[in-house]
Amino acid sequence: MLTEDEKLLQSPKDEATAFTRSDPWRVMRITSEFVEGFDALSDIQKGVTIFGSARTGPDDPMYGAARETARLLAEQGFSILTGAGPGIMEAANRGAQDVKGHSVGCNIELPFEQGANPYVDTLVNFRYFFVRKTMFIKYSNAFIIFPGGFGTLDELFEALTLIQTGKIYQFPVILFGTHYWAGLVRWIGSRMAAEGKISPGDLDLLLLTDDPREAAQAVMDAHEAQTASRVPHDEA
Repeated sequence: MLTEDEKLLQSPKDEATAFTRSDPWRVMRITSEFVEGFDALSDIQKGVTIFGSARTGPDDPMYGAARETARLLAEQGFSILTGAGPGIMEAANRGAQDVKGHSVGCNIELPFEQGANPYVDTLVNFRYFFVRKTMFIKYSNAFIIFPGGFGTLDELFEALTLIQTGKIYQFPVILFGTHYWAGLVRWIGSRMAAEGKISPGDLDLLLLTDDPREAAQAVMDAHEAQTASRVPHDEA
């Protein structure tokens, strides 16, 4: 069974004529998904999205670190957004619930079912990855990236691209777990920056840490600076 993303991106030559002609109507479904997401999340005043592997178990130190980081931020009034799944996502939602914070899950339709973890207060289901990504960007004041796989890297580099190109204002992009991420950061510096593929200053878009308190403080400091500048979130 094809997902909605597969149907949307399927080449016309692979489709029956009648199905090809249905593409304009699919735009209506996409629009409705945006509307549903905006409506469900419109009360978020300040938020942080926490990404990471769905395969991280409760006994993994990173699970505990994600839970603690989310707890610290929720105590300061930040909504905690995740992809609603297990692993790091569950840990972050759980940390928010530990202190009765706002725990948000943006779930995605997958060929294999991914049910929402039990620590989500506000759940929004999406068929399209790009719609869900828009919600993470729109309602976040920071991204905290825990160890993860391709999906985690996708979210990381999309955020960096949007900041680098000035499509969104610069917010903290925090890589949690220096042992896991240090090699990637070294490669970005020694290859991409050294060969002129990015500017040397682009490395400053990233903060590496192993400390939940440092991560939370970086988010709070950036939010205070943004608030002081009096630049509305949507206009920055």
